[in-house]
Amino acid sequence: MTLQRVVIVGASHAGIQLAASLRQEGWTGEIIVIGDESALPYQRPPLSKAYLAVKSTLDELAIRSAEFYTKQGIQLLDATVEAIDRSAGHLLLSTGDALPYDKLALCTGARPRRLPTPGADLPGVHYLRTAADVDLIREAAVAARRAVIVGGGYIGLETASSLRALGLEVTVLEATNRVLERVTAPEVSAFFDRIHRSEGVDIRTSALVEALSGDGQVREVVLAGGESIPADLVIVGIGVEPNTELAAAAGLVVDDGVLIDSHARTSDPDIVAAGDCTCQEMARYGRRIRLESVPSAGEQAKVAAATVCGKPKEIAALPWFWSDQYDLKLQIAGLNTGYDEVVLSGDPARDRDFTCFYLRAGVLIAADCINRPRDFMFSKRTITQQLPIDRAELVLAGSA
Repeated sequence: MTLQRVVIVGASHAGIQLAASLRQEGWTGEIIVIGDESALPYQRPPLSKAYLAVKSTLDELAIRSAEFYTKQGIQLLDATVEAIDRSAGHLLLSTGDALPYDKLALCTGARPRRLPTPGADLPGVHYLRTAADVDLIREAAVAARRAVIVGGGYIGLETASSLRALGLEVTVLEATNRVLERVTAPEVSAFFDRIHRSEGVDIRTSALVEALSGDGQVREVVLAGGESIPADLVIVGIGVEPNTELAAAAGLVVDDGVLIDSHARTSDPDIVAAGDCTCQEMARYGRRIRLESVPSAGEQAKVAAATVCGKPKEIAALPWFWSDQYDLKLQIAGLNTGYDEVVLSGDPARDRDFTCFYLRAGVLIAADCINRPRDFMFSKRTITQQLPIDRAELVLAGSA
């Protein structure tokens, strides 16, 4: 009897967790993970933090050791998938080979959104998604004095923190009225604005980039108001776009991501998907959501592996996220979409630790916890179990 084969396209967090979970669920057939980087699969969140700040090596960021793949019989293949032939049940590789599959998992991730302005293709303009990207940034930072970061989201602020650690002058340009505007309450934005300014970062909000200019190398960032900001290197962090082209070309349903059900199945029962490339209906929030989160990628991957093995499980874990900046660890429980009230524990205008609890109709739906791990665990439990809350207890949470 021929062993069945699972092929996983994508060798980041979701892909490697899916491979490991397949073995844990009892899959005895072949497992092939296809990635387009020659390095051992590595963690991506530390790239903008410890790796950029030269506090860790790529080997230290490996998701699993080389021995793990050998022991588990998981084959890593360095290649690019050009197309999925669903009717024939095989993948067309960049080498010209056809790779048959019995079950297929798409963990194709996302790519940085490009800056749509003149001069954005000049040397010295960087995006941050892979280790190779960070290697180029670190190399440029050696000779650079002034860095401009376009985008005041988590990637932008984490990068600002790391570049300050390397001794560069840093300017952050955010197009909206405040940093982290799309994801946090004004009080949390004001906190991170205060912290970064105290660390020497020049933060400009409502700053629209009109062009990048230079003489064969980026030299300045021109704002819509006419101001020019000198720059030896520019890093763009304005969000990501899911890698869905492969799925769409194969006829799978795509809607701001490869659409999956609660069992991580795509519109083809022989194909599952997990990670940043996916979009799912979340009953908890009553809408389709694409989560850009390592914990969510891991949860989806575990469910996808169970589905492949014929053991139905559902994606049910509460979404959570984190961000490291300077000595601060921000841990986020849940999604704050639609909140109508915030309750603060601690003083974000003065302290370096506090929690912002998000409520909707008196119910806790999310929390931003800065250097408050106990609040984070409390919030995850309370939201997941839909426990009643006492506002007075929330205010005192961090002092308990």
